[in-house]
Amino acid sequence: MNIITNSEKLRGFERNIKVEKISRRSVLRGLGIAGGLVLAAPLMSRQAFAAYQTGAAKMPHGTVVDPRVFVAIANDGTVTIVAHRAEMGTGVRTSLPLIVAEEMEADWSRVKVEQAPGNEVKYGNQDTDGSRSTRHYLIPMRQIGASARAMLEAAAAKRWGVPVAEVKAVNHEVVHSASSRRIGFGDLAADAAKEPVPSADGLKLKDPKDFRYLGKGQVSIVDLRDITVGAAQYGGDVRLPGMKYAVIARPPVTGGKLKSFDSADAMKVSGVEKVMEVQGWPWPSKFQPLGGVAVIARNTGAAIKGRDALKIVWDDGANAKYESAAYRTQLEEAARKPGLVVRKEGDVDAALKAADKVIVGEYYLPHLAHVSMEPPVAVADVKDGKAEIWAPVQSAGGTREDVAKTLGIPEDNVTVNVTLLGGGFGRKSKCDYALEAALLSKALGAPVKVQWTREDDVRHGFLHTVSAERIEAGLDKSGKVVAWRHRSVAPSIASTFAAGAAHEAPFEMGMGLVDMPFEIANIQCENPEAAAHTRIGWFRSVSNIPHAFAVQSMVGEIAQATKRDQKDMLLELIGSPRIVKLDSVKDLWNYGEPYDSYPIDTARLRHVVEYVADKGNWKRTVPKGHGLGIAVHRSFVSYIATIVEVAVDDKGKLTVPQVDTAIDCGTFVNPERIQSQIEGAAIMGLSLAKYGEITFKDGKVQQGNFDDFPVIRMDEAPLVTNVHIVPANPDVPPSGVGEPGVPPFAPALINAIFAATGKRIRTLPIGKQLET
Repeated sequence: MNIITNSEKLRGFERNIKVEKISRRSVLRGLGIAGGLVLAAPLMSRQAFAAYQTGAAKMPHGTVVDPRVFVAIANDGTVTIVAHRAEMGTGVRTSLPLIVAEEMEADWSRVKVEQAPGNEVKYGNQDTDGSRSTRHYLIPMRQIGASARAMLEAAAAKRWGVPVAEVKAVNHEVVHSASSRRIGFGDLAADAAKEPVPSADGLKLKDPKDFRYLGKGQVSIVDLRDITVGAAQYGGDVRLPGMKYAVIARPPVTGGKLKSFDSADAMKVSGVEKVMEVQGWPWPSKFQPLGGVAVIARNTGAAIKGRDALKIVWDDGANAKYESAAYRTQLEEAARKPGLVVRKEGDVDAALKAADKVIVGEYYLPHLAHVSMEPPVAVADVKDGKAEIWAPVQSAGGTREDVAKTLGIPEDNVTVNVTLLGGGFGRKSKCDYALEAALLSKALGAPVKVQWTREDDVRHGFLHTVSAERIEAGLDKSGKVVAWRHRSVAPSIASTFAAGAAHEAPFEMGMGLVDMPFEIANIQCENPEAAAHTRIGWFRSVSNIPHAFAVQSMVGEIAQATKRDQKDMLLELIGSPRIVKLDSVKDLWNYGEPYDSYPIDTARLRHVVEYVADKGNWKRTVPKGHGLGIAVHRSFVSYIATIVEVAVDDKGKLTVPQVDTAIDCGTFVNPERIQSQIEGAAIMGLSLAKYGEITFKDGKVQQGNFDDFPVIRMDEAPLVTNVHIVPANPDVPPSGVGEPGVPPFAPALINAIFAATGKRIRTLPIGKQLET
C-alpha cells in the first residue's frame, strides 16, 4: 500500500521519495522477528549501473530502482536494519544503518544489522561501487528513520491521550515530559505499525547539532569483533552438506578456448572425483566465464593438485601475440599523433606555436591487478530449477540477474547470499566466479565451491587498463601557462561489453581528462584509439589513476621549469574561485550526478590544497635526502589533496616518513571510516607506485603471486598518515570517500622524489629507477 508519493528538493538535489508499509509476515520471517513495525522505502529512481556507464548497447542490469531499506522493531525493542550494500572494508554495513538509527532515536547498542540478499526488485540497485552509497542514501535513510520515529511518537500520544506535539522519542523510548511518562520502542511497535506513514513534506529531520552518532566517529563497525576473533564469514568459509570443491584451468590468453585435454593423471590424485569442461563464452562477454577444465574433488587441495596434473591444449586465439612492451610503444606513438578531440577551448595549436617555451611530459602506467586479500570464491547449489549462491560479491542484485540468465531460469528462482568481502576494489563487481559455481553445480547436481587461487586471480581477472598519457604545456615569457594539450591513450572498460570499443568511454574521460579544472585559455584533450587485448575492468578510482598522475606530475614539471613552489604553481593553474564550465565537452561524465548539484567548484579545490598545506606544514624544512610533493584531484565529486614526504638514501632506497591528506567530501557520516579509507588509499597508492605492474608475453600474464606482483610490507608503509577532514557545510551534499584517496598519491610521491633527488619519474612502477 503506497502511502507517500512526492518529489522534494533536499540539500540542492532532487530526490523521489516513496515510503510504504509492506507485508510484515514475509519480512519478519526472513529476519527471525515476531511482530512489530516494518517500513520500506524504494529510493531515488535511477538507471542501474549509472556509476560506470559502459557505452555498450545494453546496460548490464537494465533500469531498476535504487535500494529499498527495511527497518523492523521487534516487541522486545530490538531494531533490525537491513543493509543493502556489500561490506568490503568501507564500513557501509555500519554507516547506512547508523543514519536510520540516528533519526529514529534508536539506541545503537540495541540495533541489529542484517545483510540483504540479492534482489533488485525489492532492494533496487545493489552495486557497491562508485563511492556513492552515502552520497545517494544519506537523506532518504534519514527520512526512513524520521518516519519510524514519527509513527512511534504518534502511537505513544494516542495511548496516553495527549497531543503528539507533547511527546518526543529519546534514546529508544518515547517520553511525555509533562507527566514524566515514558515507553520503550518495543512496547509501542505493534501500535506504531498501525499508524499511517507520515508525509515526507511533514517530516522533521533532526538538527545536525543534536546528532549523537553521525559525524562523531564513536561507533565501531558492526563486524569488528567477529573479524577480529575470526568468527566473521567470508566466501571461503561457507560449507554445505555434500559440497564438492572445484578449481578451474582457464584459457591463458583472453579470447582463447579449449582444444583438448587429458585427465588421466588428474584422476589418479587422491580426492579427485571428476574432471569436466566448463562452458566459455566468446570474448567480449561481460562477466561470463572464460571456460576451461574443472577439477572436482573432496577438498580444494586435491582439486589444485589434480589441475596441476592436467594435460591441456589451448587455442590461444587472436590475442596470442599480445606483448606488453611492444604495446607500450604503440600507445606512446599514438599519443604523439592527433586523436579524437573530446574537449576544445581556444586554439591550442596556435598557442603552442606562439609559446615562449613548451614543456612535454610523456607518462606510462601499466596494467594493474586488484589482488584483494581474499581471491574470488563462490558456492552454488542448483537443483529443481532453482539456484542459491553464497559469495563475496559487490553487486548482489547484478549477480542474481546474471545467474538467472546464464542458467536460463527466472530471477525469482535465484537467491544470492552476500558474505563479507575480503577486499574488493571493483574486482568483485564482476560475478564470473559465481557463474562458474552455478554452472558446475547444475551439471553435478550437488553444491559446489569454486575457489580461485592467487595465480588465478592475477592471470584471469579484469585488469586495470594500461595507459600512455602525453601533455604539452605552452608557457609565455612570464611563465604563465597559456596552452594545454592532453592526449590519453588506453583500452577501455567498454571492451568488456562490446566488440570494437576503440576509445575511452565518456565515464572514463570524465575522470580527470576532459574535466581538468585549470584556468588556461587554450585547452585541448584528445583520445587516440587503443584496442584491448585482455579483460579490462574498473579498479579502485578507475581512470582517475592515469589521468591524475599525468596532470599532477606535469604541474610539478612546470613548477620545476619556472622555479616555482609546487603548491603555488598548482594554485595558479587552478585559478580563480569559480564553477568550471565545460560546454565544449559532449556527454560530460559527472559520476552520475547532476552538475548543478555537484559542479566542479575551484573554490573547494583551492581550499583543500591550502588546507592540507596548512595541516601538513608544507613550508617545513626537511632533512637532506628528503623531499615534499603535493597533488590534488577531484573524483567521485569529492576534493582531495595529498602531501607526501619521501626519503631516498644514497643507494636509492625509498621510504615515506609522512603523508598528509585533506578531503572535502561534503556532509559526512562516519569520520572513523573516512580516516580508515584514506589511510588505506595511501598504502595502496604507495604499493602500486613502487611495484604495480602486470606484463604480457605471447598473450599471457607473466605474474602470478606476491613474489612477482608485490604489495608493500608493513615496514614499507608510510610511517605516519595524517587525515584531515574538511569541516562540512550542512548545505553541501555528501560525496565519495572510498576511491578518491588513490589518484593524487602517486603524483605527490613522484613530485616528492624529484624534490629529494632531482630525478623525474614518468613511468610507473618506480621499481629500480632510483637505484644508483
